[in-house]
Amino acid sequence: MGAPLAVRVFAGDGTHRSDGDLPGRRFTFWDPDRFTDLVEGAGFVDVAQEPVDTAVAQDWRELRLAATRGRTLADTVGPGMRLLACGLNPSLHAADAGVGYVGPGNRFWPALAAAGLLPPGADRDPWRLLADGGIGMTDLVKRATPRAAELAPAEHRAGVARLDRLCALLAPAAVLVVGLAGWRAAVDRRAGPGWQARRLGPSPAYVMPSTSGLNAATSLATLVEHLRAAAAGPPA
Repeated sequence: MGAPLAVRVFAGDGTHRSDGDLPGRRFTFWDPDRFTDLVEGAGFVDVAQEPVDTAVAQDWRELRLAATRGRTLADTVGPGMRLLACGLNPSLHAADAGVGYVGPGNRFWPALAAAGLLPPGADRDPWRLLADGGIGMTDLVKRATPRAAELAPAEHRAGVARLDRLCALLAPAAVLVVGLAGWRAAVDRRAGPGWQARRLGPSPAYVMPSTSGLNAATSLATLVEHLRAAAAGPPA
């Protein structure tokens, strides 16, 4: 936490091939707002664009960002996800461990295993879960807090907007929002568990009860049913 980041990419859109000294090289150009989203999703805070007065070459302008590693969880995401699991926000314990739902009372990982969605060796290993199971992980709000009640409504709404952009970029087959509170605060205060009318980017959204041990009213068996339903995709 607190480590600085300085990065330079080319600003713009799409990819370009060089016809200069090294012909055939491919360069990716980044929209500034999209690149800022990716840096924040990687666990950095205080992301700021630095002004660039001159272009590197004709129509080639640098985008420079400065940021600081925050006390939060990095997204584990990629193209081709069958499911993107989205928590409300990281606990301080999860942020420090670098693994979501890592608390001993949280039932996310046991429910994932019981649902048959946890590949061998992927228990509490989000990168293995992504690589071998096609399940990515993110949070509605990136900021870690001792209690989710400390989040402001504006943070929930900004989180849904970021998820829209993330899903527009990566197009997961479905998004699983773990916990009703954030969805109700940002999208539909009367929402219940199950498939939602509101999509996230192009992706259908499923909302399930929290897997926290504090949500003792929801059994492990019920959590398993919700995970299986989300992984199966919406009804045709």
